[in-house]
Amino acid sequence: MSLVAYEERDGVARIRLSDGERGNPLDQSLADALARAVRRARADDVHVVVLSAEGRAFSVGGNISAFAAAEDIEQMVDDLAETLHRVVSDLHRMDAIIVSVVHGVAAGAGVALAAAADLVIAGASARFTLAYTGIGFSPDGGSSLLTASVGLHRGLHLALLNPRVTAHEAHAMGLVAQVHPDDELEAAVDRVVDDLRSGSRTAQVAAKRLMREAAVPGAEAALRRETLSIRQRAADPDGREGVAAFLAKRPPRFPSARHTFAIEEGS
Repeated sequence: MSLVAYEERDGVARIRLSDGERGNPLDQSLADALARAVRRARADDVHVVVLSAEGRAFSVGGNISAFAAAEDIEQMVDDLAETLHRVVSDLHRMDAIIVSVVHGVAAGAGVALAAAADLVIAGASARFTLAYTGIGFSPDGGSSLLTASVGLHRGLHLALLNPRVTAHEAHAMGLVAQVHPDDELEAAVDRVVDDLRSGSRTAQVAAKRLMREAAVPGAEAALRRETLSIRQRAADPDGREGVAAFLAKRPPRFPSARHTFAIEEGS
């Protein structure tokens, strides 16, 4: 089974995550397939790339079971982060407008992948959550670049407390460009693609480059910092405990967390 489907027609490349039964987890196999599809779109010199997904979720994020089974978790996470970051960088630098289509859950690196697009279109049922610190990891996949879209303190709120943000909330904070009823999402995306294709590709790409450079002039350096951080966090005791707790479906007991003490009234 192909983990990522690719189709190109009339200057539009459609890239679709196709491991829908598992929620499109961003493990090394899917990341490699996604990287190949993005390179193919670049070689086809398309005007628009539409990034979507099959199944119940856009992407549930990293494959936690694979992290638990890894002999060398630090190397595994490093390799995966580097691949995902190449994908994000290629989408940013491509001479095409990238449109991501989010339905269901986008979690962890799934949020960052959706946000790597120039336009994020969401179904009303979509939910977004970073979730990294919940398992003792630091954000990757370009998550730190979200501060350019939502602001520093909203970004910290997303990273530190891991709220599950609705599509309309994500729209209000600047992450999502448009929200549509789920049964109208496909037609809405087609309208956006048609609008883009009827416009000047050179002007659109120039606008994309100018705005991205102004918003995040050091994007490549930020992606590298994310790789260095997450590989260390994954190998730390907190990261190992977070993965174990997630798979056991219990609250994590992070070694670095301070114990809390109940204070008796009047003490």
